Amino acid sequence: MAKKNAFYAQSGGVTAVINASACGLIETARKHKDKIGKVYAGRNGIIGALTEDLIDTSKESASAIAALRHTPSGAFGSCRFKLKSLTENLAQYERLIEVFKAHNIGYFFYNGGGDSADTCLKVSQLADKMGYPIQAIHVPKTVDNDLPITDCCPGFGSVAKYIAVSTREASFDVASMAKTSTKVFVLEVMGRHAGWIAAAGGLASDEKCEIPIVILFPEVAFDKKKFLAKVDSMVKKHGYCSVVVSEGVKGEDGKFLADQGLKDAFGHSQLGGAAPVVANMIKDALGYKFHWAVADYLQRAARHIASKTDVDQAYALGKAAVELAIKGNNAVMPTVDRLSDKPYKWKIGVAQLKNVANVEKMMPRNFISPDGFGITDKCRTYLTPLIKGEDYPPYKDGLPQYVRMKNVAVAKKLKEFKL
Repeated sequence: MAKKNAFYAQSGGVTAVINASACGLIETARKHKDKIGKVYAGRNGIIGALTEDLIDTSKESASAIAALRHTPSGAFGSCRFKLKSLTENLAQYERLIEVFKAHNIGYFFYNGGGDSADTCLKVSQLADKMGYPIQAIHVPKTVDNDLPITDCCPGFGSVAKYIAVSTREASFDVASMAKTSTKVFVLEVMGRHAGWIAAAGGLASDEKCEIPIVILFPEVAFDKKKFLAKVDSMVKKHGYCSVVVSEGVKGEDGKFLADQGLKDAFGHSQLGGAAPVVANMIKDALGYKFHWAVADYLQRAARHIASKTDVDQAYALGKAAVELAIKGNNAVMPTVDRLSDKPYKWKIGVAQLKNVANVEKMMPRNFISPDGFGITDKCRTYLTPLIKGEDYPPYKDGLPQYVRMKNVAVAKKLKEFKL
């Protein structure tokens, strides 16, 4: 059987380590030239497949591909675009097959989160439903850490490290100014439905460095009275307080505190603004001077402070995706399986995409303190290994040196397709 080419694409919000997965995947594919021809990357995700806008990664040097391991963001461009069902938009699937046939593509690797897993599952069904053989492998990625089955998701460990470090550093700042100035610092972090990133703020405080921190999780309905009482007690006891609030926190009425009434391309509420809402509550009710910040893109782009555990896992999952494909697998996702906490050990496992797509993994209640404003020892045990280790990029003149791909386009063979 003639060897087939592979299609790789990045989807959704990018991370500090998604390119490490791309590195692992492309380097591994190059080692299996007897099974896989060229690796074509989709320019801007799945849109690159639909519009036949493909990038020939074989035009990149080995050193450039290796440098992806320490480069943040999406080297080939990402997108927020979800394929509709086969019955809703047959034309999109017919177009995918047309492009795959034209470029001899038999492997489909999609690097993303929950919505991307759903897209990958739909593509995997092309063989049965439309008679085109394609092996679709999902490569997990999401800072939200909300994919099921896998112990953790690439991208999360580095965001967690950034938030833990930032919370500790900002808290030192507030503590030094609290006598005559700011007494409360509010940091807003990502997390639409799951509070994993917010929980990482709790790591800033430990036995050797106690910090008064209040965490607001999406999993716990926001109780204004209880929250204000908690902040007030913290300030009175310690002189200051830091608040880590997830963008997805909801009131008891089920509405997002940060809902602006806008939607993103996936139809999700466009969030952002929980920090000023919470900060103004504190000012109005308690009168404390405050500062607030939104971590936003900074938390997911911070490759300079990435977790080594996260980088290693991201690379390993990209490598595993290729190994699964050449063994004949389809509609699967490589996973991180935790073997032990102390010492932390893990291995690569595998999950069926039908069990991953459209399923969100929330924070277990026993990871959240009884009062709903902190993390438990069980949560700390889970989180701590994921932020461990440093994997600094190379620096020059004080700045990290990141690679930019040539992203040479593959010659088009088909007519234009409108999305």
